[in-house]
Amino acid sequence: MENTSQNLILGKAASNFLASLSPEEEASQQEVYRFVHWYGWERPLAGLTAPEVANYAERLSLSDTNYTKKLELIRTFLVYAKKEGWSKTNLAAHLKPRKKQNKFQPSVKQNLPQTISLTQQGYVELEAELATLKQKRLQAIDEMRRAAADKDFSENAPLDAAREKCGHLEGRIMELEEALKSATVINDEKQNVILKVSIGDSVVLHDMVSGEKLCYMLVNPREVDPTRGKISTASPIGKAIIGQGQGEVVEVEAPAGRLQYQIDRVEH
Repeated sequence: MENTSQNLILGKAASNFLASLSPEEEASQQEVYRFVHWYGWERPLAGLTAPEVANYAERLSLSDTNYTKKLELIRTFLVYAKKEGWSKTNLAAHLKPRKKQNKFQPSVKQNLPQTISLTQQGYVELEAELATLKQKRLQAIDEMRRAAADKDFSENAPLDAAREKCGHLEGRIMELEEALKSATVINDEKQNVILKVSIGDSVVLHDMVSGEKLCYMLVNPREVDPTRGKISTASPIGKAIIGQGQGEVVEVEAPAGRLQYQIDRVEH
């Protein structure tokens, strides 16, 4: 696909935007690549609609208490896209933060347990994976620096690939560090009950590509409340996870196609 200003794909637009940032601002790359991952690397940026962007804002509010900062990062990217002529409208205007929650209505994430249970073998495997990913991160950063030496960012495919690789690695590293920090090692013989997702449960999902964690409560369609993390059993994610067990991997239909999530935690 030819990437003119009229049909620039999201992946190329993200790489061009990130290449324009100073080294101090490169922390934003992970969230920008998550945005691209959700809609698809090859999706034309000009094809994004206002409702789609607004829905992404709701999705962020469910996945992280730092949703305001994440919204600002994506908003900056979309403002840049409008300035460069890649988008005819200012899509950033549709990224609006959710209303503050009532103090008597804690979020789903606050209700979830702060620790996770791992077998001794599982703990060791996560430690080994973390060590391996940290080595890969150093290699990816080196690749990105070498690719960045080519100032022609518009046709710098190696830089695009290196940035995307770094974003994925950072997400998984952060998740592993958090898991190991809060993990409780249990006896393998006691780990014999698999929790199944049912209506009313709180669930933590792990994006198998980006490493992002999403927190939801599964409710009847009449009880849906996105600002409190309550999603319907009839929603794409609800249909995919209901009846599935903790630790299982499910597929969810998204604008970019089928995405895979692992059910990290279930709380009845």
